[in-house]
Amino acid sequence: MNKPSILPPQTIGIIGGGQLGRMMAISARYMGYRVIVLDPTPDCPCAQVSDEQIVKQYDDMDGIRMLTEKSDVVTYEFENVDLAAASYIEKQGKLPQGAYPLEVTQNREKEKTLMKEAGLPVPTFFIVRDEAECIEACKNITYPAVIKTCRGGYDGKGQVKLESADEQDTAIAFTKKYGYCIIEEWVSFDKEISVVFTRSQSDNGEAKIAFFPIPENEHKDHILYKSTVPADISDVVEGKAKEAATLLAEKMDIVGTFAIEMFVVGDDIYVNEMAPRPHNSGHYTIEGCNVSQFDEHVRAVFGLPLIPIHLQSPAMMVNILGEDMENTLTSMPKSNVGHVHLYGKKDIKPKRKMGHITFTGNTLEQLKVDLKHFKENGMDQGRGQNND
Repeated sequence: MNKPSILPPQTIGIIGGGQLGRMMAISARYMGYRVIVLDPTPDCPCAQVSDEQIVKQYDDMDGIRMLTEKSDVVTYEFENVDLAAASYIEKQGKLPQGAYPLEVTQNREKEKTLMKEAGLPVPTFFIVRDEAECIEACKNITYPAVIKTCRGGYDGKGQVKLESADEQDTAIAFTKKYGYCIIEEWVSFDKEISVVFTRSQSDNGEAKIAFFPIPENEHKDHILYKSTVPADISDVVEGKAKEAATLLAEKMDIVGTFAIEMFVVGDDIYVNEMAPRPHNSGHYTIEGCNVSQFDEHVRAVFGLPLIPIHLQSPAMMVNILGEDMENTLTSMPKSNVGHVHLYGKKDIKPKRKMGHITFTGNTLEQLKVDLKHFKENGMDQGRGQNND
């Protein structure tokens, strides 16, 4: 028998107080739920819009127990949640997403192995734990290749590209530093896309899945710079991408919003990495769709039915990094285009994600113009107020 939906004003607990937790909390509060966040940093971005914060480390079991007792359902904003903590919450019946998707996505070996066993196209890879295994892998891999830590690492951290076999010493040094790594073939792709979707809890043994329009991603210095929707992909690629996502979602029994990054090569796809939570490339959904990735996530974990998703207009999301903050604040009083979201982070640092801007409009070409005008601080150069 299925659990009944959890209705407002019940409480959602969020592990992690960054921007994803903040946007989850905003969605939950709009719907009338109460919010409590566990994060070691006082007045973190999520805490600024929550009812309560537990200031504890993510693996502090006293804090985890407190969060679980005070919450009717618990979710998380990042994949590196302590597995013992996640298992504890799951056993209390308050973690609809379960611990298994975390176990898979926080370990690149398990992630790639699951994809391979599912019959999905993934680059050739080798797992290395010491110098001997690294040397053997370097002999057998096709170059260029990339070596990554199997645990942790994001936004290009914890990885090094290997251009040729001459860089074997670089790979060995990397392995000695991190100890548990993956070496995989570098995919020369035409473009990168994300498949962002939300999957409901089972209803009479069947879970429903709702796909957001697929964004096309552009990176700078290994950090997502821009996501554009709709992606310039064929119907064949879209079909393959959604089929792969559905297969993985069913294998892991996903609940909530989930994202899978994929490379597009012609009409083929290669599955790259997964994130068991809302994703940076899905931020455009707040203004671009009738329901956001955060709204659907909250609905899923509380056991509410998913809302059918529609793209309301073409959209372009651009990240605001620390080095962009001054120009963004200068532009805001002068520009009448773009929806600015700032995350409330106190320390401005280069390459740190401080916010994002979403542009919406009738055509993708117009959005490119809007982005250019916003950067140039020109309200008089932007669209008129009534031209949206």
